[in-house]
Amino acid sequence: MAREAARAERLGCLFSEPGSSRAMTDENAFWTVLWLNKPARRTLVLATHVALWTGAFVLAIALRLDGAARPQFGPAATYALVALLAFRIAAFAVAGLFRGLWRYAGFPELEKIVVATTLSSVAAILLDAAVSALHVPPSVYLVEWLASIVFTGGARLAMRSVVERRHRRRGGRRTLIIGAGDAGESLVRDVQRMVAGERWMAVGFLDDAPLKQDASIRGVPVLGGADALSIARHIRDFSIQLVVLAMPTAPGQRIRQIVRVCQRLGVEVRTVPALVTRVPGRDWADEVRKINIDDLLRRDAIQLDVANIAELVRRRVVLVTGAGGSIGSELSRQLLQFAPKLLLLLDHDENALFHIERELRETFPQATIEALIADITDNGRIEGIFADYRPSLVLHAAAHKHVAMMESNPCEAVKNNVLGTITLAQSAHTHGAGAFVLISSDKAVRPTSVMGATKRVTEMVIQQFACTSLTRFVAVRFGNVLGSAGSVIPIFKEQIARGGPVTVTHPDVCRYFMTIPEASLLVLEAATLGNTGEILMLDMGKPIKIVELARDLIELSGVRPDRDVEIVYTGLKPGEKLAEELLLETEAYDRTQHPKIVVGRIEPIEPPVLDRALDVLRRAAEAQDERAVRHCLSALIPDANLIMPPDDAGGVLEVEPEVKLRHSRTG
Repeated sequence: MAREAARAERLGCLFSEPGSSRAMTDENAFWTVLWLNKPARRTLVLATHVALWTGAFVLAIALRLDGAARPQFGPAATYALVALLAFRIAAFAVAGLFRGLWRYAGFPELEKIVVATTLSSVAAILLDAAVSALHVPPSVYLVEWLASIVFTGGARLAMRSVVERRHRRRGGRRTLIIGAGDAGESLVRDVQRMVAGERWMAVGFLDDAPLKQDASIRGVPVLGGADALSIARHIRDFSIQLVVLAMPTAPGQRIRQIVRVCQRLGVEVRTVPALVTRVPGRDWADEVRKINIDDLLRRDAIQLDVANIAELVRRRVVLVTGAGGSIGSELSRQLLQFAPKLLLLLDHDENALFHIERELRETFPQATIEALIADITDNGRIEGIFADYRPSLVLHAAAHKHVAMMESNPCEAVKNNVLGTITLAQSAHTHGAGAFVLISSDKAVRPTSVMGATKRVTEMVIQQFACTSLTRFVAVRFGNVLGSAGSVIPIFKEQIARGGPVTVTHPDVCRYFMTIPEASLLVLEAATLGNTGEILMLDMGKPIKIVELARDLIELSGVRPDRDVEIVYTGLKPGEKLAEELLLETEAYDRTQHPKIVVGRIEPIEPPVLDRALDVLRRAAEAQDERAVRHCLSALIPDANLIMPPDDAGGVLEVEPEVKLRHSRTG
């Protein structure tokens, strides 16, 4: 008992009123100790049920006899009550109804009460029919059945109502919930029973559905529609301190509109997560979070062909290169949901590899995972990995991707992006991998940077291998990934945290954007759709101006752009374009069965020409001849517009005329 009292002392704050100077009163201590003592608690719960059932039986007898006393009926009723209680206790125990917490009782528990009460009543009626000494009119059992359901269900409802009413009286931040659907109802339910942490008081709902107008959900009224004027009016009229968006599937444009209304009125706005990202078992109130940039760019949920992806991955060895990076790590998370036989995580960054391996082992303890430190340009190491593990699927996400940095290091860009891809593709071909998927970039189209040019050359490499290999080679192009390492979002956040200025290269620069999960899911889908040699493009919606992205982030941080935080234009960086493209005007495309994936009809370069150019490119990169590298990339990609050195590098002159002639013939 002493140990239980000590635990009660630690938990006493759960029973004390806010602002109390002591952890708990003596009365609270008594109830806390009783609650922590399981045998005592179970006895109290059982005794309460027996009292309720007895009361229901007595009420049924009284109604049956119209209040008149019949002495000969007493012994039979007593025996029948004892038998009924025995059946009822057994049924409720099997259903687990003595273990539930009444304050959390809901419809599932009511269903169990109805079933357990019905079964025990039927058993009592059958026993009554078999034993003449227990003869009680059937109407008594019927009335008792109904009264028992009302009493036991009502007691739970009353307890829950008292607790929730007590919490509501404590007050909290006056909260307006936009969205009166399932998410809104669940949120209010969780808010009303909050015990600890941040307290809210749900004042009302706003929802555009006409049928919900003037309705009430869990005692909270639906005040009106959710248009901008209505939101602003209700915030002012009801002195709202917090707005919560309970619209997990609302498009980004709608969220952007609501956020701007709330920010103009100085009211904090939060959101509930999308259903697919929720943590199972957690309350909605626990998952309410601040609006982030992903919410403002939210698009329709991606529909996956789960069966095809599962067939591609399940019980197979899968290799992910660049597994420690933003895309590689998310691909790994998604892949493990389809139960591969073995997941190989390959990366040259030991710290990134360590963190993703640890995360995946904790999240998927049953999965078989192998972390491999390797440089993709190391032919011996890569060949050994393919010989030892023989992966069936290769997802190649490893690459040098920073445009400005690759402009300063063009030879390293070629070594890693081009020569590394050749090494991996050759090993995949030699050891009979089923599919090889290259993660490419929209910067490969009409490239103005070395990074983009190397990505276009890797697409050429993939197309060439596809001509002769049994391995299915596919490339996937997409644009910028929100929140990835080195992307503009983390940089803007750092600048805002320092008070600015936020630097944007040009007021008209715009980019395609995707979220990391969206890009990864579409890569998996594309891996099942693409025929060998195809270059697939992901539909990323409309391009977004970087300056608008900066303004959104500044506003989400609670400050005002151009007033509290300045936006400064620094000019385009070397190799940077105002706008990216997914296809050239001369490159047609075909639709696939997935609405967000298209196939680009991009004619491959002739193998002899590509082989000679790659040989020159390799020698130039290994010799650290940056001029030769740029000339060779320009020769391979006629629509490229790279920054060229002032003098020619003679090493590429032997291949340049041939490449340009080939492209002029094919248009």
